[in-house]
Order: sequence, then structure tokens, then C-alpha cells
Amino acid sequence: MSTSYPLGISFEFFPPNTEAGREKLMGVRDALAERQPRFFSVTYGAGGSTQGRTLHTVKSVREAGITTAPHLSCIGSEKAQLRDLLAQYREDGIDSLVALRGDLPSGMGGMGELRYANELVEFIREETGDHFEIAVAAYPESHPQAPSFERDLENFARKVKAGANLAITQYFFSADAYFHFVERARALGVEAPIVPGIMPITNYTKLARFSDACGAEIPRWIRKQLEAYGDDSEAIAQFGSEVVSRLCQRLLEGGAPGLHFYTLNQADPCLKILDNLGGSLAAR
Repeated sequence: MSTSYPLGISFEFFPPNTEAGREKLMGVRDALAERQPRFFSVTYGAGGSTQGRTLHTVKSVREAGITTAPHLSCIGSEKAQLRDLLAQYREDGIDSLVALRGDLPSGMGGMGELRYANELVEFIREETGDHFEIAVAAYPESHPQAPSFERDLENFARKVKAGANLAITQYFFSADAYFHFVERARALGVEAPIVPGIMPITNYTKLARFSDACGAEIPRWIRKQLEAYGDDSEAIAQFGSEVVSRLCQRLLEGGAPGLHFYTLNQADPCLKILDNLGGSLAAR
């Protein structure tokens, strides 16, 4: 592919909770590092519930020599906690973050001092200046808790203008939804790159559960075909690879600045998609 993708590819991991999971992730990290990603990101549980594991995973993943961006959420966190965490990240040489509002876990008593992602971005900038490259979330099909698409778009523009360098979208399967979102965001004055989030399809039951929870639309024709495959995991993986590869091809040809893969701590599904696209999309 001759087109230049300034932000290349990136991959998201979640912190494993077992030793076997940690060992497996290091193999996944090494396999994906060969594709020269621009960065890895590591998720952060609701209310910071995986904070310790997130930090441990970030340190382990960074050993591959790839920039690693921990997720940071403000819900349930006080400014003093966030300030200490930012200082620790700076001390550890981390210079990229994914700033999120986060979800309020059940049983948690308070929202924290910061309620929205734009407030978190502003706080990070106030505390650390331009030290961190900050990515924020975008929802081409609207956040599931947003009262309207228009309101969600305004909230997105607000957090980018608070000081974010780029945005990473929730995954989707409609390229038109992404292009429409980008067009509307540009009309609101958002100039930051908006990188599409990509979810490989490997398991229909899990995909349906994730999608229902986060508001990602699975087109009916995809659902029906996946249902028709039943328990044939090989057929599901093959079909999913073809569908997502075509989606990525269209996104890149339409001007997407890169691709961010939600790996679910698996390498092979992402590698197959990249191979279908013609190899590594390294940052240039």
C-alpha cells in the first residue's frame, strides 16, 4: 500500500491477573512489536481497580522498546491520587497517556473530584504541561450513555480542545459511521487525528456481549453469518478476518491516519489482518 499513515498502528492490552496470563502477554507483545507499532496501550479498570496491574503491565510491555501508554480514568479518583500517579509515570519515563472518564463500578460511593474526560485532560496539562502525549476516546456511533449524537460530539470536541493530541475511537464495523463522525468533528474545529479502533472478530458470543455493553453496532448481515457458523471457530475466525480486513482497507484508503487494535491480549487475529493489508503499517 503506497498511502502514508502518519500514526501507523498501535495495540491495546489489558493487565493479566495470573502469572500464566502475564507470560502469554509477553509473547503477544514480542509478536506485535515486530510490526513496529507506534505505541502499545494498557487498560485501567473502573475506578482504578487494576491500577497496580496496569503499572506492572506497562513496565513489562515497555521492555520491548515500544512507547507504552497507560490508560488513566478520573471516575472514583481524587486529584491527589492522580497527581501521585502522574508523578510516578513521569519518573518511570512514560510520556504517553490515554485519558478517559471511566465507568463507575458498582458499590463505589463517590464520583471523584473530576467527573469528565475533558476535566482530566485539563488537570494533566495543568500538572505536567506538555510532557505527555494524550489520547482520548471517540465514539463514531455515539457513547451508549449520551443523550444524543450531537451532545456526544460536543463532549468529544470539548475534551480534544482541553489539550488532547489525538483520539482513538470505540470499535465499529461501519466505515461510513467513522467518516461521518470525522466530518462532523472537523466542522466543530477538531483538528487532532482520529484513529479508528479495530476489534478483530474471533468469537461471536464475546463480541455480541462486548458490543451490547459499549454500544457498538454489529451489522445484521455480520450477526447472521456469525450465527450460521455456530461453534465452528475456524470459520468464524476466517470470516472475521476477511470482514475486518476489508473495513481497515476502506478506512485507510479514505484517509484514516492509522489503526488501533483492541487485541484482547491475542496476537494472531491482528497479525492476520495486517498481513491481509500487505504487511506492517509502521509509523513514518
